[in-house]
Amino acid sequence: MCTKERGRDAAAPAVPEASGRKTPEAPGPARRESTAVPAASSSPRPARPEGAGPAFASLPAARLVVIVVVAATAVTLTVIGIVITMNLPPEWFPGIFVTPDLAGGLTFPVVAAFLLAHRSRPATAWLMSAGGLGCAVNVFGSAMMGYSGASGDLAAAGYYRYAGGIGWVVGGTLLAIVLPLYSPDGRLPSRRWRPLVVVAVAVMVVETVRLVVRPAPPAKGYPLPQIIPNPLAIDALAPYNLTIQNFLAGLINLLAVLSLLSLALRARRADPVLRRQIAWPLTAFAVYVVFLLAGSAWNVAATIATGLIPVAIAFSVLRYRLYGIDTVVSRAFVAAGLISAVSAVYFGVGALAGLTLSDYDRIGGLTAALFAGVVFHPLRLVLRRWVDRLMYGTHGDPRALAARLAHEVGGADPANALAAVTAVIRDGLSVTGVAVEVDDPGIRRVEAGPLGPAPRTVPLVWHGEPVGRLLLGAPGPRRFAAAHNDRLIAVVTPYVADVVHAVRMTADLQRSRERILTAREEERRRLRRDLHDGLGHALTDMAMSINMARISMRTAPASADRLLSELRSGMDAVGQEIRELVYGLRPPTLDELGLAGAVRALAAEGEPQVAVETEGDLSDLPAAAEVAAYRIAQEGLTNIRKHARARSAVVSLRRGESLVVRVQDDGHGLPAVPRSGIGLLSMRERAAELGGTCVIGEAPGGGTVVEAVLPISAARM
Repeated sequence: MCTKERGRDAAAPAVPEASGRKTPEAPGPARRESTAVPAASSSPRPARPEGAGPAFASLPAARLVVIVVVAATAVTLTVIGIVITMNLPPEWFPGIFVTPDLAGGLTFPVVAAFLLAHRSRPATAWLMSAGGLGCAVNVFGSAMMGYSGASGDLAAAGYYRYAGGIGWVVGGTLLAIVLPLYSPDGRLPSRRWRPLVVVAVAVMVVETVRLVVRPAPPAKGYPLPQIIPNPLAIDALAPYNLTIQNFLAGLINLLAVLSLLSLALRARRADPVLRRQIAWPLTAFAVYVVFLLAGSAWNVAATIATGLIPVAIAFSVLRYRLYGIDTVVSRAFVAAGLISAVSAVYFGVGALAGLTLSDYDRIGGLTAALFAGVVFHPLRLVLRRWVDRLMYGTHGDPRALAARLAHEVGGADPANALAAVTAVIRDGLSVTGVAVEVDDPGIRRVEAGPLGPAPRTVPLVWHGEPVGRLLLGAPGPRRFAAAHNDRLIAVVTPYVADVVHAVRMTADLQRSRERILTAREEERRRLRRDLHDGLGHALTDMAMSINMARISMRTAPASADRLLSELRSGMDAVGQEIRELVYGLRPPTLDELGLAGAVRALAAEGEPQVAVETEGDLSDLPAAAEVAAYRIAQEGLTNIRKHARARSAVVSLRRGESLVVRVQDDGHGLPAVPRSGIGLLSMRERAAELGGTCVIGEAPGGGTVVEAVLPISAARM
């Protein structure tokens, strides 16, 4: 950072001694008047919107020019100042050359430009940029002061000394006092800290004026060959200059300590994630202050600590993704690794080919290019995984997240798998909350954490069938870039869709079982009622008619004949009722014609024209499978005749390990909003009773297809 040496400068030139030079009055151990070290951290604001282009491309042209010009100017001035100082004559060479100003001018503007390029209003980065530029001006002005003095142009040296002094004051105030106050989010901790900013600005103005108008030093004890004149000096201030200097130096140090205290208090009151973010620059700043206060013997260590402060800020940004720039950085790492590795392979193979092949020009170059091309894609994948693991840790690793999901899904029953999956996704995607909505009226939404007012909705599709929605809350403290976040979502979505489908199937199965039990009890009740109210009464009436016929046979044969005739009609009615009961239990055509014949009989009942195709032996099917297949085919044909408006249809019965029933038509297909009617639900239930499935979808050439898979082994049980 910017520093100033100790010394009584009651008659010193107008601007501060640069780069650690001793003051003219009292040569001796140096003491720095001020320090300017930022302790900035990144703020956990939302990343740039998804889909945003490269950072520099999204900036306005004016801001882009300012960013590039400030960073380039600061680095250029610092480098030029170093080169000029290294070539000064010994009598004009500064007493202390390596100072924090050098590190401040080289590092802070570059890091600030990097941060400014990826965020719209980072006040901390603007402060770093301006303060680093001030340090660079101090280095350059001090060097040019020595160069002009060595060249004999003392008037020019005085003006360069003005520039160095102003750069020192501005850089020191911004970096040592103002920057910690506005870190890490570009806002003051509270309104109570505003007076500190006002005092800092006032001290900066007063110190600048003092450096400009201070009297020239006496010749005795002056460290340089000639006294650099100050045309703006006010000699009347000579008796008070040292007092004012010491007072301002103490006030600057006090303000710097208070600013550092504000950053420490902010870290103490922050949440754990923000506290870790602030810890890096806060620690670097504290290390710098320790070395700075240790004296000039530790000047090199203080300079190194100064350079580590923007590195700590950058690490905080990269590690916690506060500005949404980790995508750019990760791609840069991957690109750098690819360039290095592919170049090494190319030149290595080329050199080896040159040593072993006589005709290198034609064969060696081709061989090297082929080897480089072969390793490019695998190396890119390895580097990308390595960089993702480095930047995001195991939480952002798609493979690790997939493994965690697979473990949770495999170890939990469907009832608890959904809750386990939502918890894993919330942690893996680092969002505030996750919810899964299942397209099933009987299943409530499963949530993990708060979603916020506008959650992101991701559709869940299982083999082309929408099964639900995945709702994601706002990004949490471990913020991922948009592209990486989309990759993670693409990894987790199939697992969630599988679990949601399993939950739906479990719910459907449970409801089917309940309906089966209900239907069985209803059927038993109906049979009891029909047998009791119908057959029971009919048989009682028939028994009474027989008794009356027996009594009337001797005395009234005509009456007995009428009673027997009525008895015959009653027996016919009872037989018909028994046949209806039997038909409700199992269609008689199955016993008369078999499954294939019974389905052909259904197909011949009306329009449209229906072809029946069979494959395999259908003669010894289990009774339950036969009835289910017949009812599914019957319901499918009924739906075709009622709703499809088809010209033709095909019913296929194929026996393998399972019995597959397929009903397909060439009608207008499913409606835009599918509805599950009683018939479709009945087909699914009949298949589920045997542990099978029934899927209704669009036919490849248009129309609708119903395909039921009925396990034969389950039907035998």
